[in-house]
Amino acid sequence: MESPRALVTGLTGQDGIYLARHLLAAGWQVTGTCSPGSTGAERAARYVPGARVVPVDLRDGEAMAALLEAEEPDHVYNLAALTSVGRSWSEPEDTAATNGTAVVRLLDATVRLQERLGREVRFFQASSAEVGGTAADSPYAKAKAEAEQAIVARREQDGLFACFAVLHNHESPLRSTAFVTRKITRGAARIAVGAERELVLGNLDVSRDWGFAGEYVDAMHRMLGTETPVDLPLGTGVAHTLGDLIVAAFAAVGIEDPWPHVRQDPALLRPADTAHIVADPEPAAAALGWRASVGFRELVEHMAQVDLARARSGVEDDADYLLPSATVRGQ
Repeated sequence: MESPRALVTGLTGQDGIYLARHLLAAGWQVTGTCSPGSTGAERAARYVPGARVVPVDLRDGEAMAALLEAEEPDHVYNLAALTSVGRSWSEPEDTAATNGTAVVRLLDATVRLQERLGREVRFFQASSAEVGGTAADSPYAKAKAEAEQAIVARREQDGLFACFAVLHNHESPLRSTAFVTRKITRGAARIAVGAERELVLGNLDVSRDWGFAGEYVDAMHRMLGTETPVDLPLGTGVAHTLGDLIVAAFAAVGIEDPWPHVRQDPALLRPADTAHIVADPEPAAAALGWRASVGFRELVEHMAQVDLARARSGVEDDADYLLPSATVRGQ
């Protein structure tokens, strides 16, 4: 019997790498996309050598439809996106095209493929908790909301097994330094080894539900294994402040008092930023039997320790960086 096939857009990003590894370990064949002209294929070769990576722009509807037709996947996971709320203010058209319009086209192509094959093709969409926050007017949140609406429409009008996860902040050492979590853990590590003197940040008055990305991909896979599609929030159910994260990151690299090293720059403030976001973990627990198990301190310590290893070795990508090895647990 042939192994089931999955198509993962954005495979070379944080979530894509963890999901591809999860699927491969479960016996799936995995094909994924990366941005044309990027170094994504080389990164994937280090982390997911068993996956096939194809350079395709998600906004190229014809190319994506052709890839779907060629691969005939059982599951489609759409993880590719412009993922920065802050960046979306300066690139609203690109954000709308990538996070909204491209998803609608991909859903349409999936419906056509399902009709041609005469069998079910299941579709997962990565959405964001920012859609319901006070930054809901951002181009990022608006585009993600458009994608959510398209999921519901294809489900109700075309019978497509399609669902979306409202993803709360999920992090790992594979996070881009454009995200504040990785900016903090990297900064703390580089200060610890004397490579930098200060960490410059924007708004510190926020709290978020931070979890480990390596666990969240298991929930994504489970969502496409349910009897009927259901949209779910994914998070730990516990919020921490950015100050908590700073303290934990610096402590992990041996600096007990971080504040002499931290400077706030008003120029880095977003036009809008939700002060507090936290998930309700109960719907995912009820529908999937899934709860996050990696605690906040373990997550931050893991990221900071990996960035310390990077600062000392100069090696940016290594499969040994993927999973927490610390024994620190708890919230």
